Amino acid sequence: MENITNPYLLAAIGTGFTFLMTTLGAATIFLFKKEMKQSWQSIFLGFAAGVMIAASVWSLLIPSMEQAKDLGMIEWLPAGAGFILGAVFLNVLDKILPHLHPGSEEPEGPSSSLKRTSMLVIAVTLHNIPEGMAVGLAFAMSATASGSISLAAAVALALGIGLQNFPEGAAVSLPLQKEGCSKGKAFLYGSLSGIVEPIAGIAVVAITGSATIVMPWLLAFAAGAMVYVVVEELIPEAHFSDHGHAATFGFMAGFLIMMIMDVALG
Repeated sequence: MENITNPYLLAAIGTGFTFLMTTLGAATIFLFKKEMKQSWQSIFLGFAAGVMIAASVWSLLIPSMEQAKDLGMIEWLPAGAGFILGAVFLNVLDKILPHLHPGSEEPEGPSSSLKRTSMLVIAVTLHNIPEGMAVGLAFAMSATASGSISLAAAVALALGIGLQNFPEGAAVSLPLQKEGCSKGKAFLYGSLSGIVEPIAGIAVVAITGSATIVMPWLLAFAAGAMVYVVVEELIPEAHFSDHGHAATFGFMAGFLIMMIMDVALG
């Protein structure tokens, strides 16, 4: 992979891996008959939150400030403004798209005639948009000589996102079966909830092209969107039951693993 310099191909490889991990997670429906225990769900949600927070800091915000400095910008301006815009973007999508989070009874967003199964898939798909953007941008930037993200750091980001995508795929397919879907359909929908990652990753690379001046803004934008998902949805869902302590340890494990991988490989 070190000899690959095409940013589109690198973005496709990185986001393709994270999509594969979602698919493998969705495939667990063929191994288990029942939903995951609530304690395990809390651990995985906390783990995902920890990975995303660590990735937002070390893989997105810090590189955003470093690249802004290299481009002669005020370091904190693209990082701060892009961060806020990312959160606003996800908030708007939350408001305009009907969706149902796994484990919830009431859907969010505008009233809709969509089936609960469709709204479950939409909820996870929303989470995956900033993840796909982050991984796609990281891999694309690793192909540029002036990029502030190395290929090793991009790989670390993809590994971290992929690790938390595995239980996420299961968290979609297993509830879908409970809602009445066949195992085949539940697997397909669970897998397809992750297809937005390569789409978002490659699309953001295509939109930016070689315009390095917008990269610091986009990195921070992806970070803001990911943090929004964590604070607005993952942490409340993880502490919804009586297993908040499990979610806390999951968060610490995810944060620590992602931090170590990013620092060690970066």
